[in-house]
Amino acid sequence: MAELATIARPYAEALYAVARGTGIGPHLAALAGVAADPELRQFADNPKVDTELVFNVISDVLGRKGVVLAPTLQNLLRAVLDNGRLAALPEIAAQVQALANADSGVSDVRIESAYPIDDAQLAEVLAALQRRFGRRLEARVELRPELIGGIRAVVGDEVLDTSVKARLEQMKMALTA
Repeated sequence: MAELATIARPYAEALYAVARGTGIGPHLAALAGVAADPELRQFADNPKVDTELVFNVISDVLGRKGVVLAPTLQNLLRAVLDNGRLAALPEIAAQVQALANADSGVSDVRIESAYPIDDAQLAEVLAALQRRFGRRLEARVELRPELIGGIRAVVGDEVLDTSVKARLEQMKMALTA
């Protein structure tokens, strides 16, 4: 969703410039998780609801989860609410994470697998992917039974697909060409 990414970029860059190294990542992720709730966004988008009420509701929800927002994140939340950009908060969090990763030389990798991967297998796969992509990687594993077997690794806009499904698609293309 390029439009949300465009909207989120200035917020993310400003937040990262102000909060670099302060450890707000987990609280920002929690805030983004709450902001992603469709019912909350519908409530916030109601023109009859004051932004201060939405701010208080979000703060209360986070407080019940044990999260107290730092002043920097409170200011971000107020700015996002005042500008009607609550839907962009999850993208803002993702972009802040990407900026932090770029500074530290780490990239996120989404590993899709047809079957669960245990810790030993994940370490082996991660080592091979780090050699392949030439950088440190932080892995997130998702189960995708439709892959049939193998894995699919996504690092930014690069994809390494060694799944059985991909190989079958390649054979199909070769046979029909």
